[in-house]
Amino acid sequence: MKILIADDDAQLVRALSVTLGARGYEIVTARDGRAALDAVITQRPDLVLLDLGMPRLDGLGVLEALRAWTQVPVLVLSGRTDSADKVDSLDAGADDYVTKPFQMDELLARLRALGRRRASAEEVPTVRIGDLVVDLAAKQVTRAEGSGTPVRLTPTEWRLLEVLLAHPDRLMTREMLLTEVWGPSHGGDSGYLRLYMAQLRKKLEPDPASPRYLVTEAGMGYRFSPTG
Repeated sequence: MKILIADDDAQLVRALSVTLGARGYEIVTARDGRAALDAVITQRPDLVLLDLGMPRLDGLGVLEALRAWTQVPVLVLSGRTDSADKVDSLDAGADDYVTKPFQMDELLARLRALGRRRASAEEVPTVRIGDLVVDLAAKQVTRAEGSGTPVRLTPTEWRLLEVLLAHPDRLMTREMLLTEVWGPSHGGDSGYLRLYMAQLRKKLEPDPASPRYLVTEAGMGYRFSPTG
C-alpha cells in the first residue's frame, strides 16, 4: 500500500516514514498543501495522512479539493484538539481523525481499517467541464462523447486550470492565482491572468463570451463552478 504523508513537521515525517516503511508501506511525502494535491495526482497513493496546519494550502483546503474528484481515504493527523476542528475535517471529507501525539499501535490499526475500504486502484482523477473531461493525471482534456480528440493546453494554461479545479466553487483572487502560477514576484501582473483566462475559456467554455464554468468575480478574481 502506498501512503502519502502530508505534513510540514520534518521530524514527524521522518519518524512516520521509517516506521511505516519498516512495515512494508510505500511512502510518499509532501511538505505543503499544494504539493500534497500534486502528489495525489501524480503518485496515486492508496491513503493520505494529512496535517491541517500546512502552508500554501491548509488541510481543509486539501480535503475539499480532493473530494471534488477522488475518494482516496484520508486520515487527519492534527495537534488541534478542539472538537470543532474534528467536525470540520469530517464534514470536509476526512475518513478518520487522530490527535497528536498518538500511539503508533493505534495509528497502524486505523491505517489497516482504512486500507480495507480504500478507493479502487482504477480510480482516475477526472473533472467534468460541460462535455469535456479533464484527466488530471494524464494532463489531457477530451470530449466526453464523439471522437475524443484532445484539447491541447500549454503548460501555463494547465497550471492555471489545475489551481482553479483544486478549489471548486471557491473565489480565487487574482493575487492568489498569480502567485500560484507565476510566483510571488508576479502578484500584480493581472494582464497575464486575463490573457490566459481568455485562452482557457476559448478552449473549454461552450460560449467563451458568456463563461459558465470559469467565472469572473468582478474586481476580485475567478471561480471554477463545476455545475455551470
